[in-house]
Amino acid sequence: MSPSLLQTINCPADLRTLNLSQLSELSDELRSFILDVVSANPGHLGASLGVVELSVALHYLYNTPDDLLVWDVGHQAYGHKILTGRRDQFETLRKWEGISGFPVINESPYDAFGTGHASTGLSAALGMAVASALKGEKDRKHVVVVGDGAMTGGMFFEALNQAGDSNVNLLIVLNDNGISIDKSAGALKDYLARQRKKPQGTNNNPLFDSFGIATHGPVDGNNLEQLLEKLSDLKSMKGVHLLHIITTKGKGFERAEKEQVLFHAPGMFDRITGTTSVQIESSKEVPLYQHVFGETLVELANMNTSIVGITPAMPTGSSLNIMMERFPDRAFDVDIAEQHAVTFAAGMATQGFKPFCVIYSTFLQRAYDQLIHDVALQKLPVVICVDRAGLVGEDGATHHGAFDLAYLRCIPNLIIAAPMNEVELRNMMYTASAYLSVPFVIRYPRGKATTSNWRQPFSQIFPGTGRKLRDGGPFAVVSIGHPGNFVTEALDELTEQEIYVSHYDLRFLKPLDDNMLHEVFSNHTTIFTVEDGVINGGMGSALMEWAQEHGFVNRIIRLGIPDRFIPHGSPAELQACCGFSAKGIVARVKLELETKTKD
Repeated sequence: MSPSLLQTINCPADLRTLNLSQLSELSDELRSFILDVVSANPGHLGASLGVVELSVALHYLYNTPDDLLVWDVGHQAYGHKILTGRRDQFETLRKWEGISGFPVINESPYDAFGTGHASTGLSAALGMAVASALKGEKDRKHVVVVGDGAMTGGMFFEALNQAGDSNVNLLIVLNDNGISIDKSAGALKDYLARQRKKPQGTNNNPLFDSFGIATHGPVDGNNLEQLLEKLSDLKSMKGVHLLHIITTKGKGFERAEKEQVLFHAPGMFDRITGTTSVQIESSKEVPLYQHVFGETLVELANMNTSIVGITPAMPTGSSLNIMMERFPDRAFDVDIAEQHAVTFAAGMATQGFKPFCVIYSTFLQRAYDQLIHDVALQKLPVVICVDRAGLVGEDGATHHGAFDLAYLRCIPNLIIAAPMNEVELRNMMYTASAYLSVPFVIRYPRGKATTSNWRQPFSQIFPGTGRKLRDGGPFAVVSIGHPGNFVTEALDELTEQEIYVSHYDLRFLKPLDDNMLHEVFSNHTTIFTVEDGVINGGMGSALMEWAQEHGFVNRIIRLGIPDRFIPHGSPAELQACCGFSAKGIVARVKLELETKTKD
């Protein structure tokens, strides 16, 4: 039996030997291969299915990797990865020590730029094009594929402003599939919808024309023959050009085309029926943390008409969609625009509203100045709900919420809270809803909560109050947030071995509980700190500073994320890698006990 066409493609040079009919056959095989692998090994599905023909066409016509190709957002790039020598590794996608779900510079020379976050691609590609011009590389081509809502981010327009006034060779492929992760919001989506209705190939797009950029299209991005013809023409043109292509997210898999939000990243699913593991598990009682957030916010909004919800393009992922359905006039998706989301919330707060602005930890990094300048400096009572805090798993280094405790605690005027479980999440949200003097940050992890018994009556948790969970011997563990559950598991195991350790749940990184910390440091010789954030500058560092300021010289051992970028893998693998899993905590306590005994 002869190998499939896809099995003969080990690099784009192999691709360039095929004729048009073979390229069409290859596209079908590529789409089927993506479906086969991602159905069993979860990843981002819909976006990559939609750009199969584009992936084939670009590598067929351009001399990659010498010609530079950037994918924005990077979860569109599965076909690109398979065609550029990673076909046989594709089953390791997003697994421990496997290939990343996003382009990564050190993974392949074909990955010109890492694009785990949206809206960065044009800036990077423009920088490359300008660099090529400065080096005298007149024939080198530069292509950036901008899709899945990436053009709604402000960085895209900042780069567009410079691109329109530059004299470089750059092709911007606008992959317009009418959706980002959720359904697109805002006026730009309506503008593109009007452009899609124009006859194909009209080459008239007032928005981009106004930037001085030559526009082409729209063309059918899932029609390989049309795409090759248009791209071939553009390849020979000098200057900055934009090609508007229309694709279908989830193309070629009926369920993915019909349910584009679900099949953006569906988890495991049946390759034939499309039934997903999410649908199978939806009837189970233990909820996800984000679901607890969404349901609780609706409860609070029923109690307080000043409460509004805001998210940058993550209503389903953050469960703000629950409030959008219940209170559509009080819940806002501002698209991929984290900076705007935070300042928009600040503006509403000046007028007496109580904004709950929910942003993934890794994306809140993009709004750091707004958090400082527009919220904290002005002491506006915005509630920043930091979803996906800590190690998120298979999305890897670009998406881990590793830095928020460290980068938040140095900002004045913030209350910073981290619940250990879903009941505390509800109570912290309830407390924040009534707190009017300063901004209030609540961080919580990705994944399942700890119990189905989470719908309990609200009670306030006064900021700066921790709690003692168990008494022990000369050792104590101070944890913050969800990792406290790993500590409980670890100390249960140690207790069975007649090793007794105290456990304190800090709950608030800011303000710290002075009374509790005096008890901790006065009664224990060694203190272990456990957090799901970077050790440098995080909660452990805060306690070291506190101890020094108050004259304590106790031994402090910090467990958390070390000073390096953590790769992708399952959450359990990554927690073990970082040493703050339950087994890691047990091992570290026993090692310290052995050391003390020898001394």
